[in-house]
Amino acid sequence: MKKSTIVRFYATSFRILERVAPPIGARLLEQLWFRVPPVPEKVRRPRVDLPPGTPFELPFEEGLIRGQVYGEQGPLVYLVHGWGGWGLQLAAFIPPLVDSGFQVVAYDAPSHGDSAPGPEGKGRSTLLELADAFQAVVADRGPAYGVIAHSLGAAAISHALLHFAGPERVVYLAAATDFADWMDGFQAAFGFGPRVRAGFLRRFARRFGPMESYEGTRVVTDLATRRELPPLLAIHDRDDRETQADGSIRLAKAWPGATVELTEGLGHRRILGDPAVIAMALGFLSTDWEGGHAARVAQETMEG
Repeated sequence: MKKSTIVRFYATSFRILERVAPPIGARLLEQLWFRVPPVPEKVRRPRVDLPPGTPFELPFEEGLIRGQVYGEQGPLVYLVHGWGGWGLQLAAFIPPLVDSGFQVVAYDAPSHGDSAPGPEGKGRSTLLELADAFQAVVADRGPAYGVIAHSLGAAAISHALLHFAGPERVVYLAAATDFADWMDGFQAAFGFGPRVRAGFLRRFARRFGPMESYEGTRVVTDLATRRELPPLLAIHDRDDRETQADGSIRLAKAWPGATVELTEGLGHRRILGDPAVIAMALGFLSTDWEGGHAARVAQETMEG
């Protein structure tokens, strides 16, 4: 009820501002666009039994990034959440990864979970801030063998690959690939008109460049001209209502040697705890290292 009331309030405000003050409407839309939705602590509690973890804190700009490391040795696999997420949102991947000989790093991005705000301020962030935070964690914790990234976290990894050596294997889950889709969703939810939308896009472009330049296939095509990309496994659910499976298919076509797996009935978030999805990711990550046999046995057991 509260959420519906807030949406109606913004919709009414945008209708008025569209007619009388589009620049003010554009600023209001900018505030909403970069706002990180709060998630109560009880919702963020993991629903799986985790092995002992070692907490860490990392200075980031004026704040702190907080996370946990699981496992005592082995190749490092980083779990990267999406917009409004948190590191242990991917907790179901941790026990099988640790059991297969990996170390796992899970962390909360700035203004997410238990981490402090970043340069954008309290309750706000950006895609580029998520990418910078990932690079900072890798610089502190050690080189990434693998990355499992969800939703906008996948987009952040694509941008981060422009600036660091990168992992040996990458798994994208329900990757966010096109801001235009999100903009259409915002417009449908909040009811702003073309003048407010155009004003916001101008404000966005002044800070970050044209929004269309962040489309996933454009980013990856540019990446592929600059460096050799690691193998990618993109897993997406056909019933995902927040990000489109077609986006992952297009992204994989632009990413040399990428593989796409489509699921059904999991949506945008249940994909993070599905045993078959976890098994696919585990088998993919275990292919090229000496502990891979044990991991593949675990994968076959989970799939069976």
